[in-house]
Amino acid sequence: MRKYLVIYEPGDDGSWGAYSPDIDGVVVSLDTREEAVEAIRVGLAMFIEELEARGEPAPAPRNLAGYVAA
Repeated sequence: MRKYLVIYEPGDDGSWGAYSPDIDGVVVSLDTREEAVEAIRVGLAMFIEELEARGEPAPAPRNLAGYVAA
């Protein structure tokens, strides 16, 4: 199982968005962070399944994130 970096961003209206910089085109925006977490997980899995069904490889995870104190 591959692990992809996912970025979660709060909206000004209280909603949450999520996307993975490793996989273009899979983006979600929902009312809560919990909903966004589940939706991006399902969306990424469906996208990868579709690629594999067409005989195409899934993108390799390559991005990392971290925090720096400044």
